[in-house]
Amino acid sequence: MSRPRVGVAVLTMGDRMPALRALLDSVAQQDEPAAAVVVVGNGCALADLPSGVSGVELAENLGVSGGRNVAWRTLRELGDIDVLVDLDDDGLLVDSDVIRRIADLYETDGRLGIVSFRIADETGETQRRHIPRLRAKDPMRRGQVTTFLGGGHALSMRMLEQTGGWPDAFFFTHEETDLAWRALDAGWDVLYEPALVLQHPKTSPARHAVYYRMTARNRVWLAKRHLPALLIPVYLGVWTVLTVARTRSMPGLRAWLAGFGEGVRSSGGERRPMRWSTVLRMTRLGRPPVV
Repeated sequence: MSRPRVGVAVLTMGDRMPALRALLDSVAQQDEPAAAVVVVGNGCALADLPSGVSGVELAENLGVSGGRNVAWRTLRELGDIDVLVDLDDDGLLVDSDVIRRIADLYETDGRLGIVSFRIADETGETQRRHIPRLRAKDPMRRGQVTTFLGGGHALSMRMLEQTGGWPDAFFFTHEETDLAWRALDAGWDVLYEPALVLQHPKTSPARHAVYYRMTARNRVWLAKRHLPALLIPVYLGVWTVLTVARTRSMPGLRAWLAGFGEGVRSSGGERRPMRWSTVLRMTRLGRPPVV
């Protein structure tokens, strides 16, 4: 197998330009250079991009899913890219061997679909929510998982072609799980590799009410699109109980309930339930698709 060519994509809304420039500098300092770098302005203009970085300006904000689909298609048009690396625009590659490590992983494993980075703040701490497994005490435990982290990850271009890319309608939240479930059902592996680090400021997505609404709506869409019919009420029932028990914000809970109803009434895309063999595989990996 020839050495995989790795392309990098960054999605920005234009309000983090100093952080974006620092991220692009960290990409440029990799000991194995990226084959191509694309920045997508999600409803914003782009200015002063470094030499060799391609920019795409979108007239409107298409959300995380829509913007990343534009980045994927742009990289596909730029050349023979085998692996796409998505990075948050306020993240930073603290190590210079990230691109090389990713190429190594894909060079040795033809069924590797997705690689999830470890997200760490400036102190090196990894929040529990940034570990893509139920047993989240040890952020350094490497292994196959059933979802991945949106802030920093690598995707096989062949896997994206086979699965159809990101779910545009989701806008943001749970789009990673939607893609991961489709990849697993198609026979691809999803790997959490803590040695690949994206430094990212410590934040809470729940600081915005829209987060609660879209989390609930997209959770329902996820179940309706991909779960066998018998598992849909179980999955949604478990998450309703957990959300009510955990949510301390009444406005947030009201937004969540409104989003849940929106998800029930609307469609997030074509229904393609996963095979029961995929349910079994996910269960063996430690996260059955009911929690």
